[in-house]
Amino acid sequence: MGLSLADGRIKLSIMSVKPANPLSPTVTELEAGIDAAMRILSSDFKLGPTASDTVDEKPVGAEGNVKVLTTSNYEGNLTPFRYFDGTGKAETGTGGEIGDNVFQALKVKGSRVWIAKRFTSKKSTDAWASGDEVEVYEVVTDNAVAAEATGYIKFNTPVTVEDAWLNGTVATGA
Repeated sequence: MGLSLADGRIKLSIMSVKPANPLSPTVTELEAGIDAAMRILSSDFKLGPTASDTVDEKPVGAEGNVKVLTTSNYEGNLTPFRYFDGTGKAETGTGGEIGDNVFQALKVKGSRVWIAKRFTSKKSTDAWASGDEVEVYEVVTDNAVAAEATGYIKFNTPVTVEDAWLNGTVATGA
């Protein structure tokens, strides 16, 4: 297959419970979460590692600088779209529908959730499968802030990444 376009290839699952093994979550654990990729604005989405901190560790006999990678750093920002029923209240997402559940899971400052992310050639709408590459992030939400009043109603929600499990693989089983 070779190269793949990136557009429409990020799958996200927001879980209220930490997977038993975040480096190898099961399909069952991932599917129990909220399928969020179609409910998060793409233009300001961030969830992943950034450059690690460094310290200078130059031996006295070395020419040039020597930097050593130390603490890992991460960034996160999610802007969920809002979904309302005919009366103007948040859609509850009953009967298998997502409704406004993504915003509801992220709206309160200090909420702790685990977000699984797949970014491969599979489409975001493809189901989780055993063997999929996966990253899992434990995040804590900041206050949800109303985005500019253009387009759809949405709320920008910065998150801090408390822990991350990179280069994981989805496991079989429950």
